Amino acid sequence: MLLENKVAIITGGAGGIGAGISRALAAEGANIAIIDLNEEKGAELVKELEGVGVQALFLKKDISLEENAKEIRAAVIKKFGKIDVLINNAHASRQAAFMETTNEMFELSFKTGFLATLFLMRACYEDLKATKGAVINFGSGSAMKGMETQASYAASKEAIRGLSRVVANEWAPEGIRVNIISPIAETEGVKDWKEKFPAEFEAMIDRIPLKRLGDPQKDIGQAAVFLASDMSSFMTGQTLMVDGGSIQLY
Repeated sequence: MLLENKVAIITGGAGGIGAGISRALAAEGANIAIIDLNEEKGAELVKELEGVGVQALFLKKDISLEENAKEIRAAVIKKFGKIDVLINNAHASRQAAFMETTNEMFELSFKTGFLATLFLMRACYEDLKATKGAVINFGSGSAMKGMETQASYAASKEAIRGLSRVVANEWAPEGIRVNIISPIAETEGVKDWKEKFPAEFEAMIDRIPLKRLGDPQKDIGQAAVFLASDMSSFMTGQTLMVDGGSIQLY
């Protein structure tokens, strides 16, 4: 039980990669606060996690609003009494060529990605300081590679990585570690894309050295367990590429 009695906040925690992370951390004994807009999936996952012997909480909150970050922090402290791990996974964006990417598209990506990450890190700072906790933020290989049609998403993800590295240095003396996961995983959205564009999907798989997508729980979730636990106690400010070798950083 690498995370026994730890308390983790996971945004976008009811589905896709977020749900995989929720299950992986719960399997290691962590109590989970799921932040999501999907009440049905959130309620189902709370029951599932409680079934494996941990406590779980679902909060339906719009993470793009700073006041909601404060409300999330207060609700988690009220139920669990502390915060050990903050995982900023949620992010909404729209794809378009750069000259067709509207200000509203940029605003959506930055509000749900960069600003949501910033707001929750600020709101949970004192609690993470008290527990010498861990923050896990999310980057993207599409941003590092500069993939076409990803302008708003890539800009927000690289802003998150830049912020994470700065805060990792500033918070290190207080024992708070801040790291980044850059994943490729099989989610419902990817499955839909595979059905609609099978040739493009196969081309993407061919570019992955390990020739498959990651599993949200077994691959991405286990990486989150590693970064949340004492196994990574000497790591901060790092980007962990959990992408089958798609992007290699040197």
